[in-house]
Amino acid sequence: MRVRKLTFAALAIATALSLTACNDEDLTGQADPSSTSTGSSAPDGAGSGSSDEESGKGTVAGTGSNENGETGKCRTDELDITASDATVGGDTEGTVAVEFKNGAGRDCALSAYAGVDLGTDSGMISAERTGEQKDTTILKDGESIFFGINYPMNDSGGSGVRVTSLVVTPPDETKSVSIEWPGEATLPVTEGGGSSVKVGPMGSAGQGEG
Repeated sequence: MRVRKLTFAALAIATALSLTACNDEDLTGQADPSSTSTGSSAPDGAGSGSSDEESGKGTVAGTGSNENGETGKCRTDELDITASDATVGGDTEGTVAVEFKNGAGRDCALSAYAGVDLGTDSGMISAERTGEQKDTTILKDGESIFFGINYPMNDSGGSGVRVTSLVVTPPDETKSVSIEWPGEATLPVTEGGGSSVKVGPMGSAGQGEG
């Protein structure tokens, strides 16, 4: 009986030692998951920073500045438009000089040709361009520029076509100004072909003519 009791006691002690060892292993392994969690958070933060930088670059690139320093066009309401007879004695054609004076309070730009129409008792006559090449003109505030209108003289002895008005449209504008025609009262009657009235580019008539 004594031998059997000792065997049971030894078995109970061995079982207790085995359970203690298992508990120690479980406690030791609990530290590993925390290190894995910390490592995965870094890539998320880096991705967010990259997105913010790209948004910032897009804002800067979208700021438009290509029009800085460019001169705006001359508007009809900013120009004082007048006309005078500039025909020189002995010329076979009549000439009218049209003046654009800049009253905009700023410099403004004029491309080569204005639109010109003559009101007559037979309807409107549109002037044709002479075809001279001309760069855009920067007209300073308070200054003037002139261009010429050439038309045939009525030497036929007939009544011809009576001119009633001069209609001028500044370059790149749709608003026109109607002013008094300062040239000869009539034009000869023409048949077929193009217009007998020609308009020159900006600067094609000199200051002080007429």
